Amino acid sequence: MAVFRAGENIFVLETENYQYVLGVGSDGLLRHLHWGEKVQPGDFEIKVFDDINSNHSYLDTICQEYSPFGSKLFRDCAFKCRFGDGVRDAVLVFKDYVISENTLKIFLEDIHYRLEAELLYTVYEDCDVMGRKVIIRNTGEECIECEKVMSAELSFPEKCEYEIINTNGTWWGEYQVVKERLSGGTLSFESRKGTSAHGNAPFFIAKPCLDERGEKTLFGVLEYSGSFKVSVSRDGFNVTRAMVGVNDFDFIVSLKSGEEFSAPWVYFGCTESVDEVSRIMNRFALKYVFPEQFREKTLPVLYNSWEATGFDVTAESQKRLAERAAKTGAEVFVMDDGWFGERKDDFAGLGDWYVNKKKFPNGLSELIDHVNELGMDFGIWIEPEMVNPDSDLYREHPDWIYNFKTRTPSEMRNQLVLNLTKPQVKEFVFDFIDKLLSENNIKYIKWDMNRPISEPGAENLRDGRELWFRHTMAVYEIVDKLKEKYPETQFEACASGGGRCDYGAFRHFDEIWTSDNTKPIDRIEIQNGYALINPTKAMRAWVTDSSDAPLSFKFNISMQGALGLGMNLLDSSEEELACMKKYVEIYKENREVIQFGDRYGLMNLKDHMLNANEFVNVKKSKAIIFAACVNTKFLHRSFKIKLKGLEANSRYNVEIGEDRFEKSGSYLMNVGIERDFGGDYKNEIWTVNKIN
Repeated sequence: MAVFRAGENIFVLETENYQYVLGVGSDGLLRHLHWGEKVQPGDFEIKVFDDINSNHSYLDTICQEYSPFGSKLFRDCAFKCRFGDGVRDAVLVFKDYVISENTLKIFLEDIHYRLEAELLYTVYEDCDVMGRKVIIRNTGEECIECEKVMSAELSFPEKCEYEIINTNGTWWGEYQVVKERLSGGTLSFESRKGTSAHGNAPFFIAKPCLDERGEKTLFGVLEYSGSFKVSVSRDGFNVTRAMVGVNDFDFIVSLKSGEEFSAPWVYFGCTESVDEVSRIMNRFALKYVFPEQFREKTLPVLYNSWEATGFDVTAESQKRLAERAAKTGAEVFVMDDGWFGERKDDFAGLGDWYVNKKKFPNGLSELIDHVNELGMDFGIWIEPEMVNPDSDLYREHPDWIYNFKTRTPSEMRNQLVLNLTKPQVKEFVFDFIDKLLSENNIKYIKWDMNRPISEPGAENLRDGRELWFRHTMAVYEIVDKLKEKYPETQFEACASGGGRCDYGAFRHFDEIWTSDNTKPIDRIEIQNGYALINPTKAMRAWVTDSSDAPLSFKFNISMQGALGLGMNLLDSSEEELACMKKYVEIYKENREVIQFGDRYGLMNLKDHMLNANEFVNVKKSKAIIFAACVNTKFLHRSFKIKLKGLEANSRYNVEIGEDRFEKSGSYLMNVGIERDFGGDYKNEIWTVNKIN
């Protein structure tokens, strides 16, 4: 049983390997009791404490499941509101509960006002993951202004110090892993840009600093693509808590009578190691998160035209590129920016989503038919949330952007952000994509967003601070509606690279664009950071002309996700095209394992001069290993690589280039294989197959 009640006031949630316990005290407060190894539920009891002294109240020291601002709470809270009469104090006590299969619903209510908080807990028993969220309801007559609504408050089980792991990247340098020991105070990771952005990421991993006692590694992941906040605090009583949810900076939700606000889901759990977190969330995303249309299908190898032609796209140039792309074995040809309106550069035309007749005198059908005849599907780039001031759309609807009346709109990349909280703007975006898809055989949409939101004014809203959340929900609604109408079309989330890489994007899009940086050396670090918490399958990785590294090295790195090609194939020789085709064929033979298997980080370039990652299928019958060394130093040339995730007592055939040999799983995992990586850009791809 995944969820059950143990005794009068104790609730227990269990996955295959761990337990989460909460209960209601005699004071009516919902308390956190346990997060970790399974124990006998009947042993739990809830103690109600008095204040320690005049400076430390019991509300500060106990672990609540959802702490509201109010009364004698002086630490960080999960919820803050203002009632119609101006009172800014909430006291939420237990009202009722419902257990339905794998879901527990706890209902809290304010002791005076008609405010209800529904806490939802869903157990994904087979994946060792639980989900949490809150729904805030106004059941009274007067408006309630919510200034902070975190999805989840999580109290850590140990009073030791924790190492908190997140990322601290930039555009062109996403997913740079940071690890900070939290001895006291608060670590905050956030985005204020309207997307999950390129810097911090909407998750936490917490590794206990006392490993010898066997404490579990904890994690929490937010399913949201907008401005988020993850804060982890350790107080003077050595209690560590995490607050995860929509960023409360410039945030408000005004709930009229009968209205509710549903916060995004947080997925959380505990396990033995940081590396295991990656595999847990990878399995979870594959089974429960990705859109159903392509959830169980491998993603295709694509070619994208951007680096070859830039804005200078024409029917003839794209047809020539497509012919070259077909020779590599690509399965989708994606035409990037430059095909619409008066689009010659990034200064004009954005928002005018009609086919440029000079570039495509016969419409898109001529190119699409040619691409299809070559055996490939056709895809296209769009940036629906943006508009250039130099465009017909902006000249006709200057009031369709986010802005304050007394401010000049700030341009970034010569563009402004459309106000998707306006119904007519949201309808316009849906309609132009709907028209594009209904009139053309398009099987792939690359949805881009190249700048954050500034001057966040929206005169159509009761309070402009609502726009951040509403904008993200509008994007989800448009994509979901399109996917329902065109179930054979894949959607890629791009935001100047990895600016919209999160579980909210994975819920609604089929894949993401990881980074605009395609240099293979940089991508090693970017992809290793991405893999901390994010699923392999969704990670688009291109082979391009961005560096002088040999093709073998570029493919070695890019094959560790959803492979794409982005070089200028018009400059490629027939020999180079044949080489690309060889690697594309290797990828196709192994992509089932790569996209759906467990990923093991064997060695990383930062610490070992060698980067080695392994992908193992569910049956443990097949593995593929990518090992790459940029260059060796001094006399360091030989590296021993120990595999993981195999069956110890089974025997495996190992293929490394021309080398073939047989070893047991126990040997491969505990002794390993020693190889010579002397020289520059030395790399190898190993395949390991179980002997039946």
